[in-house]
Amino acid sequence: METIDTLIHARWIVPVNAKRDVLTDHSLAIRDGRIVDILPTDAAKIQYQASNTMDLGDQALIPGFVNAHGHAAMAMFRGLGDDLELMTWLNDHIWPAEGAWVSDDFVGDGTELAIAEMIRSGTTTFSDNYFFPAAAAERVLKAGVRAQLCFPTIDFPTNWAKTPDEHIDLGMKVVEQYKGNDQLKVMFGPHAPYTCSDEPLIRIRDLAKKHDLMIQMHVHETQTEVDGELEKRGNRPVRRLKELGLLNDRFQAVHMTAMNEDDIADVIETGAHIVHCPESNLKLASGFCPVDTLQKKGVNVALGTDGAASNNDLDMLGEMRTAAMLAKAVGQNAVALPAMEALAMATVNGAIAMGWDSEIGSLEVGKRADITAIRLDDLESQPVYDPVSHIVYASTRDQVSNVWVDGKQLLADRELTTLDKDGIISNTRQWRDRIQKG
Repeated sequence: METIDTLIHARWIVPVNAKRDVLTDHSLAIRDGRIVDILPTDAAKIQYQASNTMDLGDQALIPGFVNAHGHAAMAMFRGLGDDLELMTWLNDHIWPAEGAWVSDDFVGDGTELAIAEMIRSGTTTFSDNYFFPAAAAERVLKAGVRAQLCFPTIDFPTNWAKTPDEHIDLGMKVVEQYKGNDQLKVMFGPHAPYTCSDEPLIRIRDLAKKHDLMIQMHVHETQTEVDGELEKRGNRPVRRLKELGLLNDRFQAVHMTAMNEDDIADVIETGAHIVHCPESNLKLASGFCPVDTLQKKGVNVALGTDGAASNNDLDMLGEMRTAAMLAKAVGQNAVALPAMEALAMATVNGAIAMGWDSEIGSLEVGKRADITAIRLDDLESQPVYDPVSHIVYASTRDQVSNVWVDGKQLLADRELTTLDKDGIISNTRQWRDRIQKG
């Protein structure tokens, strides 16, 4: 028998591979943090001897969710300003709160709260677009998850930096600090076309090319944003970014709700990726991303929750369900974004957008063992005809039982193994009391 580290038996394995397989009564073998085999359970019991063997019964193994856009530390602002349109929410509530509270400590503690929530929701990799990225990086490494940290650039002063150039300079120091780290990618996160002038964007373009860095940006979040840019610059934001040389296959455009045929053509031509955040867009009445149209034209669309201040959770299971149903309504097509493709949007499509798909995003031999297990054995999941349908349309994050990153278990029967749940709750309540008092 071949010796491995971990052998996991499950009723179903959904690899989210190119063939879109659904494997029944299969097992997954892990050695040195990578998947070394996926095979029928009867054969696995004969072939492998593991230091740790788990029989999960009627559970499904899927790739760990890849949350392709969010603002992790803003979990501390969950519920602070609800039922408001986007610019009122930003100008009157969020930006003043950030000015009062955002710091190294705030970002560190808020990021840890978000990571704990995401692990318990099955997310193993997330993208974070926020200030003080070094503080976030420390909590990522502590928790054992994987992250893409997009440091922001914006034309006006923030608690982190006073000028666009200072934002870039500080961010590049973090890029250098974590260069080559398997858990972290640090990259550019200019806020939005309406808050970033041409000069810093040109500098970002040149640095991204020189250092092989990706760029994530909020783009076409609302029709109001597009109309304002047309009035101010005489150009649609996507076309402006294309003309500045930012749009390419290393660019992640977040939201993209207000798109016309020219915008879609520009995305297709440049190979840019789109990150869809349906629940945040719905809550802020920002508009609808034309997911069905984009996917039919071959555009890679990933899925993100956005921040907990505008969602108000970081639950990728809920986000998948919303995305699948919304795509059908917007496209007026009941077969738009079927369950398996919604699962792909929440896993491998995010990995593709991040340039991490050779390592994560699907369960395949040679890839890193980033895995989520979902219980389908209780009353609410009966009967099971199609486990993928159940995962997308009927499951909740409370059914996430176990989570692994690099083969290391971060969630064991709903219990966090690398983070102190009670300590995080206590610390978060202290922040709440301080913020409430002003």
